[in-house]
Amino acid sequence: MSTPDSLSHLPDHIRKAIEITPAAGTRERIIDITTVGRRTGRARRIEIFFYRAAGATYLCSGAGGAATDWHANLLANAGFTFHLKNGIVADLPAWATPVTDPAKRQAVLAEIVADLNQPHDPGTIRPTRLEDWADSRLMRISFGDRP
Repeated sequence: MSTPDSLSHLPDHIRKAIEITPAAGTRERIIDITTVGRRTGRARRIEIFFYRAAGATYLCSGAGGAATDWHANLLANAGFTFHLKNGIVADLPAWATPVTDPAKRQAVLAEIVADLNQPHDPGTIRPTRLEDWADSRLMRISFGDRP
């Protein structure tokens, strides 16, 4: 059995597409997710960036920390579909866990912001400052069976 952050159970080409590094550009970071609407119960598909930090995969609302439907939907129903769509196409069952511990949030967000401030600039706002991301919605992603 793999650990929640382990991708070892996934086929090599899919694992490599998820294990992005700071060298990854914008295209490699864009996915779709399908969540279950918390009020309607209907499938809701959106485009979003994903991040790798501290050896795990994350979804994050980014600078500003405004409320997002995807985050509220995942709080109500943690199961969703993670859709790879650029280069590798795959629909992966996944689970979201909110990151609420302040020290863990700070460490993960610091790594995400450092990644976005790489010279090749995968982010859309430059420079990206950690204090601007302090209130971001942050979810750790696990793939496969519910952790």
